[in-house]
Amino acid sequence: MFINKLKTILQSNKFYYFLFIFFCLFFILNKLIPHQSLYSSQDNTFDLVITDYNFDGNKLSLDLKGIENLKGTYYIKNKQELTQLQETIKYGLKVNLIGQLKENHPNTTPYTFNYQKYLNNNNIYYTLEITNIQIIKKAHILYQIKNYLAHRCSQIDKEGYMQAFILGNKDTLNKEIYTNYQKIGITHLFALSGMHIGLLSSIILKLLKKFNNIIKYIITIIILTIYSLIVGMPYSIVRCLIFLIITYIDKIFNLKITSFKRLLLTASLIIFINYKAIYDIGFLYSFLTVGGLILSQNFIHSHNKLIAAFKLSLIAFLFSIPITLHNFYEINLLSILYNIVYIPLISLIIYPLCLLSFILPFLYPIFNLFINFLQKSSTILANIKLFNLCLSFNNIEILIYYFCLILALKKGKYYLLVSSLIIIIIDILIPHFDPNAYIYYLDVSQGDSSLIITPYQKEIILIDTGGLIKYNQEEWAQSKNEYYVSDNTITLLKALGIQKINYLILTHGDYDHMGDALHLITKIQVINVIFNNDKYNDLETSLISQLNTLHIKYYQNIDKLSLKHNQLLFLNTRLYNDENNNSNVLYTNIYNKQFLFMGDASKEKEIDLINKYNLKDITFLKVGHHGSNSSSTKEFIKQLNPQYSFISVGQNNKYGHPHPEVLTNLINSTIYRTDLNGTILVKINSHNYQITNWSP
Repeated sequence: MFINKLKTILQSNKFYYFLFIFFCLFFILNKLIPHQSLYSSQDNTFDLVITDYNFDGNKLSLDLKGIENLKGTYYIKNKQELTQLQETIKYGLKVNLIGQLKENHPNTTPYTFNYQKYLNNNNIYYTLEITNIQIIKKAHILYQIKNYLAHRCSQIDKEGYMQAFILGNKDTLNKEIYTNYQKIGITHLFALSGMHIGLLSSIILKLLKKFNNIIKYIITIIILTIYSLIVGMPYSIVRCLIFLIITYIDKIFNLKITSFKRLLLTASLIIFINYKAIYDIGFLYSFLTVGGLILSQNFIHSHNKLIAAFKLSLIAFLFSIPITLHNFYEINLLSILYNIVYIPLISLIIYPLCLLSFILPFLYPIFNLFINFLQKSSTILANIKLFNLCLSFNNIEILIYYFCLILALKKGKYYLLVSSLIIIIIDILIPHFDPNAYIYYLDVSQGDSSLIITPYQKEIILIDTGGLIKYNQEEWAQSKNEYYVSDNTITLLKALGIQKINYLILTHGDYDHMGDALHLITKIQVINVIFNNDKYNDLETSLISQLNTLHIKYYQNIDKLSLKHNQLLFLNTRLYNDENNNSNVLYTNIYNKQFLFMGDASKEKEIDLINKYNLKDITFLKVGHHGSNSSSTKEFIKQLNPQYSFISVGQNNKYGHPHPEVLTNLINSTIYRTDLNGTILVKINSHNYQITNWSP
């Protein structure tokens, strides 16, 4: 009787409508409840369990579990300590840590990765700067198994693919190569997902074929649950596990629940356990893509296997577009075709070979042969940028897109797919009808970079790139994954639908102004590069060599750029004996508002500028030399009379920038600083302007 009632409820559409309404209210209620950390900022001693760890040069990153989760960072003092820690740090160890809790900060450049939001969505409200580590208890059995698996994987495969495929640890993969996988849209194949659970469950069921169904299902669920616990219960695996359990229950009791309703039940259970799962990209990709494939079974069905494979890849691509654009701002239209090749390659050949090589290491050369093909082919394909599409999707656009897409598939009226694609087309076209100009004073730490987007997105001009000065370190202490501040600039450009820079203007040859130029020109198309009038230094010469290789035009001794709606003037005076004074000083007038960019020009050049040019009532001043007292004299600022002053400076920088004297000189203007205000945006049109900033 109970089974019959349960069957009736689970088959009823009304039940799922009720479930949807319930979870909407449940989500809203949880959002309204303030969530605070269980730790106090005054705490400095912690007994925690290591759930994950990563060594990168002299930096040890730890995922930690206590009364709530924490992220920890410890900087290793010498090579001997590194060796000792590599031998002792394991999954599941209980450790006593001494350190200082730091609040998480949001992104300071729009559209870039918001680390604070990411951590808060994982119930992490502090990061821990560790000064001392002491092991107090060994790992329990599941973590011991994970440690064994990780050790064996690393012994067999130095490239890190085994750890990625078996344990879901993608930190072991080379960052540059993994970026290539992102560019061609196949990173989902490296995430633990239905492919892994499906293959493992098939193997287990075949080994247990002599047992009856109930025993087979119970043993399979137990083994898969243990595996899920070992790999850390990522949402993609949890989704597969719960879906599989519901499927087995459905088969045993003949409940006849459709696949889509089983998926809805799975999602409901996960959200009920942790409502913040809805923010997890893996959760969204997993449910939306699988849901799309279930809804599209009639569309995908074909007697021709190649056509069926193409349709399957197309549906997965269409359902992943909004999530990809909302989070990464770039899609590769050819990924539909790439997945037709790479899905069977990885799921039917590489992943099974990975498991076999783990058991029988002498097979590793065969596995490695396919990995080499994977790396080389993805590198070649990643450089084909003709079919890349860059833009961002907001939440309203996502809802409309999915509404049109699901309606088209559910009603079988595939012409409605065009409605979804129209949203993308509109997003591409809107910037080209936008009369506003956008001037970004970018937060690049202790460096300098400004972005000018002229009306209707006619020209994109980047003034300097920034660049973090790298200090000589011993080889063991060097990070495997180099950090570039310009990556945030590239992300911002992609989010704005911009795929090329018309002019990269380098004010002068100092590293903090052009250090990232070499990196930037390999990541985004640059049409022209403009240097200052001084002799080329070593950094500029290195860049020119790369410009020649990439066939990018470069110029020197420029007086002005004639743009579609105005001019950009180079306020040249004379050659000086130092690089800073030879900075390109740039002036432009946008909608009758004056903009001045000073580079690192010092007092001597300021005097010459006053004598040569009629510089008065500057609306927006980019302050020279990060607010150093070597520039921005009282006389110069009085002459300019700036309404707004922008200082590009790093937090707690060792130079003491900006200097108090400069701040005093600028007291009659409104001052914005990237260390306090993050990236600052001036949005301006013929009627007014608006200033926005992203504070840390």
